[in-house]
Amino acid sequence: MAVENHKTCGVSKTLKIIGNKWSMYILHSLFSGTKRFGQLQGELNGISPKTLSLRLKELEKEGILKKKIYTEIPLHVEYTLTTKGESLKEIFEKISEWGEQSA
Repeated sequence: MAVENHKTCGVSKTLKIIGNKWSMYILHSLFSGTKRFGQLQGELNGISPKTLSLRLKELEKEGILKKKIYTEIPLHVEYTLTTKGESLKEIFEKISEWGEQSA
Protein backbone atom coordinates (compact mmCIF):
# COMPACT_ATOMS: atom_id res chain seq x y z
CA MET A 1 0.00 0.00 0.00
CA ALA A 2 1.41 3.35 -1.03
CA VAL A 3 1.24 6.23 1.40
CA GLU A 4 -0.64 8.95 -0.47
CA ASN A 5 0.01 11.76 1.98
CA HIS A 6 2.62 11.19 4.65
CA LYS A 7 1.23 14.10 6.70
CA THR A 8 -2.03 12.24 7.32
CA CYS A 9 -0.46 8.79 7.74
CA GLY A 10 -0.76 7.55 11.32
CA VAL A 11 2.70 6.00 11.28
CA SER A 12 4.26 9.26 10.08
CA LYS A 13 2.44 11.27 12.73
CA THR A 14 3.55 8.89 15.47
CA LEU A 15 7.17 8.79 14.32
CA LYS A 16 7.28 12.57 14.09
CA ILE A 17 6.41 12.75 17.79
CA ILE A 18 8.27 9.78 19.30
CA GLY A 19 10.49 8.52 16.50
CA ASN A 20 13.82 9.82 17.63
CA LYS A 21 16.13 7.74 19.77
CA TRP A 22 16.02 9.75 22.96
CA SER A 23 12.24 10.25 23.04
CA MET A 24 11.78 6.49 22.86
CA TYR A 25 14.22 5.94 25.74
CA ILE A 26 12.63 8.69 27.84
CA LEU A 27 9.19 7.16 27.39
CA HIS A 28 10.50 3.70 28.16
CA SER A 29 12.02 5.01 31.37
CA LEU A 30 8.82 6.81 32.41
CA PHE A 31 6.68 3.69 31.94
CA SER A 32 8.06 2.56 35.32
CA GLY A 33 6.86 5.75 37.04
CA THR A 34 7.51 9.40 37.76
CA LYS A 35 11.12 10.53 37.49
CA ARG A 36 13.19 13.61 38.21
CA PHE A 37 15.45 15.14 35.58
CA GLY A 38 18.57 13.73 37.23
CA GLN A 39 17.08 10.25 37.43
CA LEU A 40 16.28 10.32 33.71
CA GLN A 41 19.74 11.56 32.85
CA GLY A 42 21.30 8.82 34.98
CA GLU A 43 19.25 6.13 33.25
CA LEU A 44 19.93 7.43 29.74
CA ASN A 45 23.65 6.98 29.22
CA GLY A 46 25.03 9.40 26.68
CA ILE A 47 22.26 12.00 26.63
CA SER A 48 23.33 15.57 27.26
CA PRO A 49 21.32 17.74 29.66
CA LYS A 50 20.47 20.05 26.75
CA THR A 51 19.10 17.20 24.61
CA LEU A 52 17.17 15.72 27.53
CA SER A 53 15.62 19.10 28.30
CA LEU A 54 14.68 19.62 24.65
CA ARG A 55 13.09 16.16 24.30
CA LEU A 56 11.15 16.58 27.56
CA LYS A 57 9.79 19.92 26.33
CA GLU A 58 8.77 18.36 23.01
CA LEU A 59 6.98 15.47 24.73
CA GLU A 60 5.27 17.86 27.13
CA LYS A 61 4.11 20.04 24.21
CA GLU A 62 2.59 16.95 22.56
CA GLY A 63 0.70 16.12 25.77
CA ILE A 64 2.60 12.87 26.29
CA LEU A 65 4.10 13.82 29.63
CA LYS A 66 3.50 16.44 32.26
CA LYS A 67 5.99 18.36 34.31
CA LYS A 68 5.39 19.21 37.95
CA ILE A 69 7.56 21.84 39.58
CA TYR A 70 8.03 21.73 43.33
CA THR A 71 8.93 25.17 44.65
CA GLU A 72 10.44 23.86 47.86
CA ILE A 73 14.13 24.25 48.58
CA PRO A 74 15.88 22.78 46.73
CA LEU A 75 13.64 23.25 43.72
CA HIS A 76 12.91 20.04 41.84
CA VAL A 77 10.89 18.94 38.84
CA GLU A 78 9.18 15.61 38.21
CA TYR A 79 8.02 14.14 34.92
CA THR A 80 5.06 11.80 34.62
CA LEU A 81 3.32 10.28 31.63
CA THR A 82 -0.16 11.53 30.82
CA THR A 83 -2.96 9.20 29.79
CA LYS A 84 -1.90 9.86 26.19
CA GLY A 85 1.67 8.88 27.09
CA GLU A 86 0.54 5.75 28.94
CA SER A 87 -1.38 4.70 25.82
CA LEU A 88 1.98 4.20 24.10
CA LYS A 89 2.99 1.44 26.52
CA GLU A 90 1.28 -1.28 24.47
CA ILE A 91 3.17 -0.17 21.36
CA PHE A 92 6.48 -0.36 23.23
CA GLU A 93 5.60 -3.84 24.53
CA LYS A 94 4.95 -4.99 20.95
CA ILE A 95 8.23 -3.46 19.77
CA SER A 96 10.03 -5.25 22.61
CA GLU A 97 8.38 -8.58 21.77
CA TRP A 98 9.31 -8.18 18.12
CA GLY A 99 12.91 -7.34 19.02
CA GLU A 100 13.22 -10.37 21.28
CA GLN A 101 11.81 -12.71 18.62
CA SER A 102 14.02 -11.25 15.88
CA ALA A 103 17.27 -11.45 17.84
